[in-house]
Amino acid sequence: MSKFSSLKLWFALSTLALLAACAQPVKHADYTAFKNSRPRSILVLPPTNETSDVNATSSMLSQMTMPLAESGYYVVPVAVMDETFRQNGLTTANDIQATAPAKLREIFGADAALYCKVTQYGTVYRMLDSAAIVTASAKLIDLKTGDVLWQGSASASSNEGNNNSGGGLIGMLVTAAIKQIANSVTDRSHAIAGITSYRLLHAGPPNGLLYGPHSPKYGTD
Repeated sequence: MSKFSSLKLWFALSTLALLAACAQPVKHADYTAFKNSRPRSILVLPPTNETSDVNATSSMLSQMTMPLAESGYYVVPVAVMDETFRQNGLTTANDIQATAPAKLREIFGADAALYCKVTQYGTVYRMLDSAAIVTASAKLIDLKTGDVLWQGSASASSNEGNNNSGGGLIGMLVTAAIKQIANSVTDRSHAIAGITSYRLLHAGPPNGLLYGPHSPKYGTD
């Protein structure tokens, strides 16, 4: 091997080593409390809404039970949860989430409760683009101990995978305006909320929920 080839190989290996040293390791969630608790049933509480869209809470809530059920958990029916709180004079997500964990366990008999917060919901219009974006975070609380078993966040956008090249500036502006109207008229955010819910609440690595007792993967994680 020539000196030039050796130098190129050394430089390439040095670069790879430097990149590997600079790369941040993937952070994995701490599942110690989750594994000790191993909840079988989950009560999904109405998400608090930090956006200007009044539909955010109901849209997310209506789509959060499916990924939990598919992950192997029994989920208290949303209609039962909603009516129970209504009968007790609690109608807002903030008031409901302020209820003591022990009281929630006494009323619903669930092992854990899911507390969710929606921080972005709706169509965002920019100069050259428009997109429906939904962002939310959640934490799972043990209703016996009050311990946080898991927490995570997720986001989804109607523009994922889109390419706006071509058509010139006028074409991009027109496309953005049309997309904004379409997103608003068809309530595209509701569909995007479903994607966010799945990303947030599906079980599996690296940082998802652990699989529940009704999943064939239960105990493998």
